[in-house]
Amino acid sequence: MIPISTAIELIEQNVSQLGTETVPIGGIIGRILAEDIIADMDLPPFDRSQMDGFAVRAADVENAPVELGIVGESSAGNGWHNEMQPGEAVRIMTGAPVPAGADTVQKVELTSEANFASEAAQRNDGTVTIFEAISAGKNLVRKGDEVRQGEVVIPNGERVNDRMVATLAAFGYSEITVAAQPSVAILTTGSEVVEISETPGTDQIRNSNSAMLDELVRSAGGSTKILPSASDDLDTIKDVIKTAAGSSDMVVITGGVSVGKYDLTKTALHELGAEIFFEKLRLKPGKPAVFARLRQTIVFGLPGNPVSAAVTFYLLVRRALLIMQTARGTGLRNGRAIAGGTLKAAKDRDTYLPARLSIDDNARITVTPVKWIGSSDFIGFGKADALAFVPAGERIEEGELAEILLL
Repeated sequence: MIPISTAIELIEQNVSQLGTETVPIGGIIGRILAEDIIADMDLPPFDRSQMDGFAVRAADVENAPVELGIVGESSAGNGWHNEMQPGEAVRIMTGAPVPAGADTVQKVELTSEANFASEAAQRNDGTVTIFEAISAGKNLVRKGDEVRQGEVVIPNGERVNDRMVATLAAFGYSEITVAAQPSVAILTTGSEVVEISETPGTDQIRNSNSAMLDELVRSAGGSTKILPSASDDLDTIKDVIKTAAGSSDMVVITGGVSVGKYDLTKTALHELGAEIFFEKLRLKPGKPAVFARLRQTIVFGLPGNPVSAAVTFYLLVRRALLIMQTARGTGLRNGRAIAGGTLKAAKDRDTYLPARLSIDDNARITVTPVKWIGSSDFIGFGKADALAFVPAGERIEEGELAEILLL
């Protein structure tokens, strides 16, 4: 058995990066950037008002209330492009350019135009009363305060989320260079497995692993092809793996990686001439996970129990997929939390326990193991939003700090 840290090193040493492609902004979410996103202009491109009101000079209103002459109006998309002089004011709307000569904006509620039913608001003499003083620089954003032209706003290697799309659009990126998607073939083995649309017979189960892995792979940026499940026949398994490897960047197999009579995945890989990098981990759950390469294709053999398959995906397969896409970060986000119950490891294996996070009234994060009865309990695992790490042979008591990985 090798520790999970060694397994990660082997993955990092033997997984190659893929190429790049260009995609439209409409299909960018979840993709890994293969170019820096650079501001092609200052933002904002001008001094911009943060609210409706009047652009004024702070020096003119320091002894408020004062009356100023209205010389123009600036609205979004239709600015007032003259220079304001002392004693003057320009009516201004949220998002509009602040005119030259003004250095602050007083909100409309503190002017004689605040109440449009008042006598003052009906005046047509071209003046406005500013009721309160305001210091320079208030209620406006200076040109370039958010970003300067030429700055990198999103570096390459970042995974694009929905909050980043506005940034891409603002700087003219209608098409973006991204890492190519890894193509992943997903195979479940086992004579007991039937498709999810079928009613299982005696001694049979539905193919839940392939459906789960399909979502997990796509969530890590891969494109997927689910293969029909393969029975426990060595020649059949070899043929399916060989064919899948010929048209995929990665093959992910569940089942058949232990040491039972019908565990044939490792035998099939050996007979196909695959290079096996590891096939047994000091890990719970997930001890019999396999990492190999068949010609140019990466192959992972994951345990058939769904929780073991999910945990080894998060720790190993997900990392390989992100390496292929040249992502900046390839591991799960981690941190520490207060144990909400006893967390206990296996005697000889580092253990990752499915757990839930909660935050109390004092902003303390607590991690509590979910109730589950082992690696086959996908219902219990479905309630987890973190993995709590406990080193081999150790236990973490309630109230002590535990390392966590966020799912």
